[in-house]
Amino acid sequence: MQVGWARALAESLLAEPLPRRWAHSQGVGAQAETLRSILGSDADLLVSAAWLHDIGYAPSLVATDFHPIDGARYLRDVEYADEMLCRLVAHHTCACIEAEERGLSAEMDEFDAPPSDLADALIYCDMTTGPSGERMDVSNRLAEIDGRYGPDHLVSRSIRRATPALVAAVRATADRLGRLSTDQ
Repeated sequence: MQVGWARALAESLLAEPLPRRWAHSQGVGAQAETLRSILGSDADLLVSAAWLHDIGYAPSLVATDFHPIDGARYLRDVEYADEMLCRLVAHHTCACIEAEERGLSAEMDEFDAPPSDLADALIYCDMTTGPSGERMDVSNRLAEIDGRYGPDHLVSRSIRRATPALVAAVRATADRLGRLSTDQ
């Protein structure tokens, strides 16, 4: 039930105004489904977070211009979502680094960091899914983000700072799956 709700909510917020972001979210959700074997009782939580991780890009939710915070606040304040789900959305893909670049560290403090195994799994899903929902390895995904924003953009700077942690998270999750970190 939680996963169905998450998918429907993400679709309602992203599909029409941001079809490419919706395609990415669909790919991240599908990638999360492949992790069920290693997630145990947290599987539905992680899959739901995968569907919802980028809802803060929805034009109707933009408040801070930082999608992890905007999405997590919406989930917490409007949808009354599970606290751990909000924490995963807020902190996805090393968001604390970009929050620092944006001067929003205090806002990030509204949400405790999630457990590292769940954070790593969500990073794995996001960093192995391209902007149109296609699967890609982490190095290509990092290069795609840098190329899309340009070398001097705040997002690119943040991603470069986060790269060691992002790559380590993908590798850790891939190792849990028994896969090579570049084989997705």
